[in-house]
Amino acid sequence: MTTNDSAASPSPEVLRYAAFTTDPAGGNPAGVVLDAAGLDDAAMPAIAARLGYSETAFLTARNPGAPGTAEPVYDVRYFAPKAEVPFCGHATVAAAVALAERDGTGAGGYLFATPAGEVPVAVDTVGGVPRATLTSVAPHVEAAGADDVAEALAALDWSADELDADLPPRIAFAGARHLVIAAATRDRLARLDYDVPRLEALMRRLGLTTVQLVRRASADVFHVRDPFPVGGVVEDPATGAAAAAFGAYARELGLVPATSVLTLHQGEDMGRPGVLTVTLREGDERVRVSGTAVRIPA
Repeated sequence: MTTNDSAASPSPEVLRYAAFTTDPAGGNPAGVVLDAAGLDDAAMPAIAARLGYSETAFLTARNPGAPGTAEPVYDVRYFAPKAEVPFCGHATVAAAVALAERDGTGAGGYLFATPAGEVPVAVDTVGGVPRATLTSVAPHVEAAGADDVAEALAALDWSADELDADLPPRIAFAGARHLVIAAATRDRLARLDYDVPRLEALMRRLGLTTVQLVRRASADVFHVRDPFPVGGVVEDPATGAAAAAFGAYARELGLVPATSVLTLHQGEDMGRPGVLTVTLREGDERVRVSGTAVRIPA
């Protein structure tokens, strides 16, 4: 079902989806507005704030489409309750599934023109369930300053000896910037009670969207959590943008082979479990993130 929320008239249809799950009570809820052409820069953040999800995606169809591409092209903006973000993975997955369902195809290909760059998204079905795969913009990984890491740990109330030395802190980007910090134990990851204003101040100074907290469970399976205070959300339940950035991080540090499929579990500690699949391809620097999405009933 849908809700009508808008500061403009007429009110646009606001869809609600849960991404990276097949359970409406799991994964990460996202708002999706498939026709945002009539919304201005005040209306979009107002809708996102009222909805209260970590992000809402606002799509505007281009006509004609971009030269050289057969896929429908959409300009997309993403708003959290407190801020606009350059790219959001879970809202991208939700929006692509919503488009495929609206178009009655159950599958399709789309090109999302986001503030971070162009993001191709493909939708297929697996066992009758729609699944979207986004392909990130070109990623990069950079060093994290020792003082900045120390400040992050202080805000998190973590100590340096609770970190995994094989996964050193880095700032990773695949559409948005994320500070990656790896815990040495699953128990440390499970206990998240941080100083919200202190971490938010650090993140704003460094231009971060989330801090991605990671625990490696096996060679290609990871548990992750993402504090998101800059967006007005204490924690993001499933974070596709951070998953793409983490894929770039894992490849850059040589943690996984050049061609790999990683499984990220997120949201378990929040009671909203989700699964994100990260695919790396040798010879292609971009990162692919896949996941299901399901409509949230009113």
